[in-house]
Amino acid sequence: MLAGAAGAQKITAAGATFPNPIYNRWFTEYAQAHPGVEINYQSLGSGAGIKQTSEGTVDFGASDMPVADDVVSAAKVKFIQIPTVLGAVVPVYNVPGVSKPLNFSGDVIADIYLGNIKRWNDGRIAKDNPGVSLPDKQIVPVYRSEGSGTTFIFTDYLSKVSPEWSSKVGKNSAVKWPAGVGAKGSEGVSGMVRQTPGSFGYVELIYAIQNKMEYGTVKNAAGKFLLGTPDGVTAAAAASAKTMQTDYRVSITNAAGPASYPISSFTYLLIPKPFADPAKGAAVRDFLTWMLEHGEGEASAMGYAPLPAQVQTMVKKTITTVK
Repeated sequence: MLAGAAGAQKITAAGATFPNPIYNRWFTEYAQAHPGVEINYQSLGSGAGIKQTSEGTVDFGASDMPVADDVVSAAKVKFIQIPTVLGAVVPVYNVPGVSKPLNFSGDVIADIYLGNIKRWNDGRIAKDNPGVSLPDKQIVPVYRSEGSGTTFIFTDYLSKVSPEWSSKVGKNSAVKWPAGVGAKGSEGVSGMVRQTPGSFGYVELIYAIQNKMEYGTVKNAAGKFLLGTPDGVTAAAAASAKTMQTDYRVSITNAAGPASYPISSFTYLLIPKPFADPAKGAAVRDFLTWMLEHGEGEASAMGYAPLPAQVQTMVKKTITTVK
């Protein structure tokens, strides 16, 4: 349990929108169980989380993408990356008259954002959705306007399934989008897709569920169309966990196996090492221990996947180094 010296703490954090729903729940529950410890998290996007952690303007940050070596090296505040849960990025859409899950191949999604596929009744969308009456309506692609780990996950996937995307756009937290309109945060993308007939976007699964949005299946590496689910994310993690290094940086998009959902990712907390204030370090270390013991069990009910057992074992050791 938390030592008395660390008991009265106000801790600031900022970053990824992808895990914001479960982080808000965890931080609230942790504060209720540990009076005097308050963790204030701002959902600003992974780019902001990395920047603010690096500059020391927050006590810790959050990112959906592994932070590159050069960014870590250049940071004023050195930090480690600790995975917390996994999640799925799902294709969401607003197509009048269509209320069943649509099927999407990865190359089709890429071509929607490349501007090569412009209308909902395009033959390639129709081919993946036999028997569905698709309207002759313009597609409005919606993307994240700020630096975003969700965008990194999404473009990492597109780069693996579309040679044209890989060569023209590539993967990053912010890219030059060939087509579409931008919106800020997963909240912004969700809102714009809900309000714009004909639109198409990408958000973390929990945002699609919370906003009661239509979301489709994605064709995986084994050729199966799968809806984003915690089980599909877990399968992708299991297929990729063998290659995970002790710094936890691994891509699990387009993972092998018939049960693997293809747009899956770990999400990370960025933890200073060491903390400038040892009392805050002790409080965050205690929270991370609580997260493993209590928080992981809440993941599936919120549309996330808990860390695989072997990764939890690794994380438990890493937490002991937080000071």
